[in-house]
Amino acid sequence: MYRSSALSRIKAAYSKSTLARFLSYTGPALIVSMAYMDPGNYGTDIQGGAAFGYTLLWVVWLASGMAMLLQYLSGKLGIATERSLPEIIREKFRNKKMYVLPYWLAAEAAAAATDLAEYLGTVIALNLLFGVPLIYAAIFGALDVIIILTLTSRKFRILEQLFVLFVSVITFGYIYELFVTQPDAASIAYHSITPSFAGSQQAILIAVGVIGATVMPHALFIHSSLTKDKAEGKSLEEKRRMRKFHLIENIALLTIAGIVNASIMIMSAAAFFPNNSDISSISEAYKTLVPLFGTAAGVIFLVTLLSSGIASSVTGTLSGQAIMEGLLGKKVNIWVRRFITRFVNVVPTTIAILLGLDPLSILVYSQVVLSLMIPLPMIPLVILTRSKALMGEFVNKRITTLIAIASVGIILAFNTYLIISTFFNLGQ
Repeated sequence: MYRSSALSRIKAAYSKSTLARFLSYTGPALIVSMAYMDPGNYGTDIQGGAAFGYTLLWVVWLASGMAMLLQYLSGKLGIATERSLPEIIREKFRNKKMYVLPYWLAAEAAAAATDLAEYLGTVIALNLLFGVPLIYAAIFGALDVIIILTLTSRKFRILEQLFVLFVSVITFGYIYELFVTQPDAASIAYHSITPSFAGSQQAILIAVGVIGATVMPHALFIHSSLTKDKAEGKSLEEKRRMRKFHLIENIALLTIAGIVNASIMIMSAAAFFPNNSDISSISEAYKTLVPLFGTAAGVIFLVTLLSSGIASSVTGTLSGQAIMEGLLGKKVNIWVRRFITRFVNVVPTTIAILLGLDPLSILVYSQVVLSLMIPLPMIPLVILTRSKALMGEFVNKRITTLIAIASVGIILAFNTYLIISTFFNLGQ
């Protein structure tokens, strides 16, 4: 009996030790999860749900699944090599330096499109939630991440814990939204597994936007950078343990994020599609929610949007820094990076607001641009993680590589079809 009791205590101590190690590792997937829940997802999912009901829900699940696999590969790359994806790409181009600059500029364009959506989400939420005029919200929105990074600059762990708050606000907010809108469970199940585009070019555009809003280029770049920082100086045995923790964190947190992503479209389909609501802006979505489901539904919707905009802006800033430092091989002051990124987006966005252009349309088209940019990190990522010489024992299994290649093919097929069909329609 004594021996059994001692064995139980040893097992309990080991379990606590393993849990403590896991909790100390968590953070990378939490920060990356905002790619599933950023304002770009709001734009594409709301338009998709309002215009086509549950029809495009399968695209959300497909995009979330592909993103989960690719994020796993990115994080594993950082653990195995102790280098980020941008750093490795720069090394591969060391004998062809002429390619580094155009690749960097293209990656920066993708980061700018990402930040545009995040910035717009913050601006729109401030305007609708607190009645701040758009022009003033645009100015304050330019300072949001600077404030957060100032408060958390000394301890990165504090920033990770802050993300727990943001993700929790968005998750519980959408639990409430689904509760009040009462979506059709049978339609959700059917359209989750039945591919359809409702015979519409607009549906294809939104589908590509959904993919671009989920499988985001900047998220593929940043995940490897975040895990690299945690793996630096670790032994092979510790890296093996980290890879397991990475897999668990990736599946758990990105599954939750994927459900939230789908919930945005489900809420929109349940709230707006049956009422034939022509939702062409987030403002209209908010103003339609309030009379149908009460003030609380509208306010919670805006609070989740504000949390999404601020948190995803932080992710975008960290990603931009990793891209610039990795590809150029030079350290970049994060404040300089923040000001440059915001300046690139604040000026055109402010002009668009003054001209009265629709922010939701800007959101959707920015996500289409992101989808077209996905191959930049995606193709090198799949090639690198299947290299035994680079990855060692962390190299992809054959089935993993095959599924990743299939994901690449699906995304490229969506993009190609959109481009061809768009040109065909323009020629008619």
